[in-house]
Parts: sequence; C-alpha cells; structure tokens
Amino acid sequence: MGERPKLAFIGAGATGTVLATSFFRAGYPIAVIASRTKDHALRLARLVPGARAADQPQEAVDAAEVVFLTVPDDAIAAVAGSLAWRPRKSAVHASGALGLDVLAGPAGQGTSTAVFHPLQTFASLAREEQTLAGSTISILASDEPLRERLREMAQALGARPHDLPADATPLYHASAVLASNALVALVDAAAGLWERFGGSRKEALQSLLPLVQGTVDNLKTIGLPGALTGPVARGDVGTVERHLAALAEAAPEVACAYEELARLMIPIALAKGGLDEAQAGRLREVLDRHASVAPADQRAPKTKGGRVA
Repeated sequence: MGERPKLAFIGAGATGTVLATSFFRAGYPIAVIASRTKDHALRLARLVPGARAADQPQEAVDAAEVVFLTVPDDAIAAVAGSLAWRPRKSAVHASGALGLDVLAGPAGQGTSTAVFHPLQTFASLAREEQTLAGSTISILASDEPLRERLREMAQALGARPHDLPADATPLYHASAVLASNALVALVDAAAGLWERFGGSRKEALQSLLPLVQGTVDNLKTIGLPGALTGPVARGDVGTVERHLAALAEAAPEVACAYEELARLMIPIALAKGGLDEAQAGRLREVLDRHASVAPADQRAPKTKGGRVA
C-alpha cells in the first residue's frame, strides 16, 4: 500500500462521521472538517485529533488530496460545483444512488472524481464508533489510479471493495433500499398487526427482532434459497389463504404487500425444493383470487408468472 493521502470531509452527518472516524482509526490523516453548521464540524473534528473545523468548505479542498463530499444527495452537485478545484486532487462523494455526473464541477477543473459508497446503514450520530469492517464499499472512479487508491482505502478499513459499473447506480441503490429500508417498513407493518389483537408495537418489536435476527443468521450461514422458511416454502396453500383472509379484513394495505411478497417467494421456494410446480400453481391461484377482490385503491399491479407484467 502506498503513502496514505491527506483527507478532508465536507459534511459532518452520520456518513461523514463514520467514514472520518474509521479512516482516522486506520491511520489516515484527516486535515479539515467542513459542514453547513460550524458546531457539527467542531463535533466531528474533536473525534479525529489533528483535524480542524473549517469556516468555509473551500478550506477542505485546499488542505487535502482526497476530499469526501458527505452532504445530502441533493446538495452534492451544488456544493462540488461551488468550489475551486485543481488537478492532483480527488473529489469523492458517498452516495450509492448517484454517479460521477454530479461531480461535473470538479471534473471540469481537472480533478479526479469518484463514488465511495459504504453498503451499510448509519442511523445515528451517536454510533460513530461503529466499524465498516466486513462491509462492502462500492467504488466508481474516473480513472484507474484513483480507483486503485480507493480500493486500498476500503481494504484499510477492513471492508470489501466492489467495482461499481458506471450505469448501475440506480439498480444498485434500489437493491440496498430493499435489503435495508424495506426491511424496516416490513417490521413496522408486522408490529402494527399486533395492535389488532391487543398487543403493543413495543412488545411486537421485542418479540419479532429475534425472528428477524434468526433470518439474517440463516442468510449468512445457509444462504439463498435455503434461508427461506414458512408456508410458501413448505407449500402450505391453506395457511397462505387464511393469512390473506385475515389481513384483508384487518389490514388490507398489508394484505397487498403480503400478496406481492408471496409471489416473490415462490421461485425461491421452487429453487429450494420444498415446493413443487403443482403447489406453486395453487399458490398463484390463491394470490390471484385475493388480488381480484382487493379494493381498487389497494390492489397491487397485475402479475404474470410471479413478475410484474
């Protein structure tokens, strides 16, 4: 690994905090922290000795070789485009949803540009001690030397570098949203059902979390399709039908989500081997019958063969 570059951060939110503190622990010098709010910059600078909180973001560009723009997605282009850049600098954003086009300002001034996206969730500034070790960091760079440098930096954090194709960011980020954010929405929907039979959301979360963790553990140890369990995986058509009937009465909006997710489970169950084609056909009939009677404003799109038509 070559000489470690001097880093700076523009943006002191959760992502900037985790990256800056992780790089500091890995031995990278952090020169400057800039933020829209000086108090936020000061807070992060205190966590990475040797860094100073800047009054203006231009100070970050002037002080470092690699400048991370860890501002909200919608602000990246404007912030990057408002600064004076020069060759032999690198402008790097940490959004998984955006490509290099939002760094057109630095690129037009001869600066190398890149995406460095940790495939991890950062929910709280209070968790700046969390590590990126074992996580994937997806990288897209304007040139090979910067790509290789960022790969080395990811490895220094104990992370797995992944080269991201230039046209893949929307699908890649949608994948991340489904695996993380959609899981939160599903647990919220599941917890809400407990209120329909006298429970509380707090009790529901305490009860469901070990189940969620067990599923995650199965995904890690068994993988796909083996980690799928439950009535679809077993071909229990009657159980699925009873679920749909109960949900249609108590929570029709959740019934529609259950229906579409059950359709996505069918090919996984077939691959696992616990479901045969005849059972799969009966399951689809039940799901189609539910869709045909669902209220129009809650009906899921018509599907064909388990996929959206």
